[in-house]
Amino acid sequence: MTSEEILLRDAFLLGIELKVFWLVALLYGVCFLTGVFYVLSARQSLGRALTAGLWLTVLIHTLLIVFRTVEGGRPPFQTLYETLSWFSWSAVITYLIVHNKWKEVHFPGVIVSGIAMGACLYSLLTRSPEIIPIPPALQSPWYEWHVIVAFLAYAVFVVSFSVEVTHILLERWFRFRAPAFGLPMEGFHRYTHRLVLFGFPLLAFAIFSGAAWANDAWGRYWSWDPKETWSLITWTVYAMYLHTKAIPRWQGKVASFLNILGFICMIMTFLGVNWLAKLLGIPSIHAYAV
Repeated sequence: MTSEEILLRDAFLLGIELKVFWLVALLYGVCFLTGVFYVLSARQSLGRALTAGLWLTVLIHTLLIVFRTVEGGRPPFQTLYETLSWFSWSAVITYLIVHNKWKEVHFPGVIVSGIAMGACLYSLLTRSPEIIPIPPALQSPWYEWHVIVAFLAYAVFVVSFSVEVTHILLERWFRFRAPAFGLPMEGFHRYTHRLVLFGFPLLAFAIFSGAAWANDAWGRYWSWDPKETWSLITWTVYAMYLHTKAIPRWQGKVASFLNILGFICMIMTFLGVNWLAKLLGIPSIHAYAV
C-alpha cells in the first residue's frame, strides 16, 4: 500500500469516527433534554427513557472507543480530544452501574448526561482528532494504570456531585415533589458519602502512581507542577469531606459545599490548569495534555 493510499484510508476512518462521535454527543444531548422534561413533569416513564437512552448511547460510545483504540494502536486517552471522550464515557458507565442500586431514581442522570454532552462537544469543537505518536513522557508502564484509575476516580466524583446537586435541587426547589423522584431526602448524603469513600483511595493511587511515573519520565517524584498541585488540592478537599462524618455540625451544608468544591477542584485538575498554564504562560511538564 502506497503512502497516499494509507493517508486516504486514515482520513476515511477518521471521518467515520468523527461522525459517530457527533452522534454520541447528540444522543447525550437528547438524554439531557429528556431528563429536563422528566424533572419538570416527574413522570417516571421519562426517567426510564433517560436511563435507556444513556445505555444505548454508552454502548455506541464504547464501540467508538474500541474503534479509536484499534485505529491508533494504543490506549485512547493520550490527547485532550481523547481524554474528554474517555471522561464522559467513564462517567456515564459509572453512573449506570451505580443506578442499578437505585432502580427508579433517575434525577442524577440528568446532570451526568449534561456533563457528558458538554465534554464531548468541547472535544469536538475545540480539539484536533489527529492521532499522534506517543511522546517519550508517556512511554511508561505506569501510564495506563495512572490514567485509568484517575478517570475512574473522576467518574465516581461526577456521580457523587450529580447526587449532591440533586439533593440540593430537591431540598430547595422541588421539595414538595421529592417523593416522586424515588429517593428519600435523607438518602442522598448517605449515597454521596459512599461514592466519595470509594473514589478517594482511587484518587490517592492515581497521585502515587503519577509520582512514580514522573520519576520514570523526569527523574523526580514531585515537582509542584500546576496539575500535580491541583491534584493534591482535590485530594485534600475530598479528605475534608470524608471527615464531615466525624463532625456533626459539618454533616449538612458544609458537607454539600465540600463535595461540590471537590468536584470543581477535580475539573480544575483535569482541565482548568491547562487553560491557566496556557493563558498565563506558566511552565508545565504536563503541556502535552493541552
